[in-house]
Amino acid sequence: MSSKPDLPSEGGCRCGRVRLKISKAPIMTMACHCTGCQRMSSSAYSLSALMPTDGFEITQGEPVIGGLQGETRHYFCDYCLSWMFTRPAGMDWLVNMRPTMLDDASWCAPFIETFTSEKLAFAETGARHSYKTFPPMEAYEGLIAEYQALAQSSSNN
Repeated sequence: MSSKPDLPSEGGCRCGRVRLKISKAPIMTMACHCTGCQRMSSSAYSLSALMPTDGFEITQGEPVIGGLQGETRHYFCDYCLSWMFTRPAGMDWLVNMRPTMLDDASWCAPFIETFTSEKLAFAETGARHSYKTFPPMEAYEGLIAEYQALAQSSSNN
């Protein structure tokens, strides 16, 4: 697993009209293979960094809601249409950010992968843990603790 990002870390959409900054380390990183993420990212999977809301801010521009417009809100640049982050319904303490929006995303590797039941046969992520859908709710505490321990040990090396 790669180390944590240098903090604070900044980034933005493809055209640069919307800029963001993270000031806290991710809670966990993941790749999602669901067909919805495949279609929204135009790729085999979406890469995500689960960020604490109080460590994430928009510093320039105004992202708009796009994608499926239900309770979970997906945010995009209104000009270049880059999918930047998601605010999951009922989880106001969390922002699911696309780490490739950061100016330096070289630190990010997926720790878990989800929806491998919908994964394209060639898609490999190198994730430590794989799930056919989402991990069971009772697994998250242990996964987050393991990710945090690994991120801490890689920062110390």
